[in-house]
Amino acid sequence: QVQLGESGGGPVQAGGSLRLSCAASGRTFGFYVMGWFRQTPGKEREFVGAISRSDSTTYYADSVKGRFTISRAYAENTVYLQMISLKPEDTAVYYCAAGLSVDNLRIGAATYWGQGTQVTVSS
Repeated sequence: QVQLGESGGGPVQAGGSLRLSCAASGRTFGFYVMGWFRQTPGKEREFVGAISRSDSTTYYADSVKGRFTISRAYAENTVYLQMISLKPEDTAVYYCAAGLSVDNLRIGAATYWGQGTQVTVSS
């Protein structure tokens, strides 16, 4: 069992940066691929990116590539989403997720989900 808790969301101006954190409980944190998703009202949850469990290879949606960076700190059971050059269209609730593979996460088939944290980018 893994419990995920996001933090670090909030308001930010366009062009600014924000770092989200996702703290995971449980001793099996290292077993899972970790990912980030986002969702706006009336839309489906969107895959943002993921980081592998073995060599920390990262994968990103085209919409955030070059602006967002995912990293994980095994000793702290934490995964991060560093966001720079934020745009108003990045406004969403951001969710952390744990899954069995990157392919699973790409289609939203996560094993565990966090409760989400709101990011609001103003122009």
